[in-house]
Amino acid sequence: MHSRSFVSAADLSRSEAEQLLESALALKRQPRGSRPLERRVLAMLFEKPSLRTRVSFETGMVQLGGHAIYLAPDDVRAGTRESLPDVARNLSRLADGIMARTFAHATVQTLADHAEVPVINGLSDREHPCQALADFLTLHEHRDLARRPTLAYVGDGTNVCHSLMLLSRVLDVPLRVACPAGYEPAPEFQTSCPAVLVTPDPVQAVAGADAVYTDVWASMGQEDQAEARRRIFRPYQVNAALMAGAAKDAIFLHCLPAHRGEEVTDEVLDGPQSAAYDQAENRLHAQKALLVMLIA
Repeated sequence: MHSRSFVSAADLSRSEAEQLLESALALKRQPRGSRPLERRVLAMLFEKPSLRTRVSFETGMVQLGGHAIYLAPDDVRAGTRESLPDVARNLSRLADGIMARTFAHATVQTLADHAEVPVINGLSDREHPCQALADFLTLHEHRDLARRPTLAYVGDGTNVCHSLMLLSRVLDVPLRVACPAGYEPAPEFQTSCPAVLVTPDPVQAVAGADAVYTDVWASMGQEDQAEARRRIFRPYQVNAALMAGAAKDAIFLHCLPAHRGEEVTDEVLDGPQSAAYDQAENRLHAQKALLVMLIA
């Protein structure tokens, strides 16, 4: 790899992560203040449907003076029509960066291994590092990371949870994770993030927390498990009763889309403590800072 990529939340040092968040806040204050990516092109490779990822990256490139090209699954058919290394080599000659939203994490890693331009993980089955950047940007805005606010994650130990764990380690922010037995984060993430409390008890995880975070119980590709998961995860719903155990001024976070009435109630998602839509907007600002860092 000849250029720096962002495949995992662990790819940033603490100073880089802190600088990136401050840069994101500055870009948020002046969304059209400068155009550091003039004439730069981002190729966006999608294997999964998207709302926030596509729109935030496209909008970000436009606001920074660049251009984004959306490549749908049938446009590329990476791994069947053309090998992943060849896709990476071709896009490296045609664009200044590659963002990939894929099923398998190995796809993003292979692109990064063979590209000569930065590759950004827009989502994989293992991690969602751009989401974690937006999450910690939102927590920083509402609670100031220098004060080490406690974040509680309740639900499935997903790719989102993995990236939260890694970035919490990088930024030294306390994180507690509550999951049903058998649905915990992957063992390697627990090993690499020993300061993160992983518990089956959502009440314990949320107690006194400054922010409470959840995600869908059945992700894309798990639709056949949805009914079984509803039964297993029902005690992990973030509702008014669970939020009452957090700090009085705790905020609620969700990476969206939300399955209302499942992992979160309308009362919480639409309530005064919800920062979920700040979080969605912050995908734009965090990713703009990342794009400037990698391809300006």
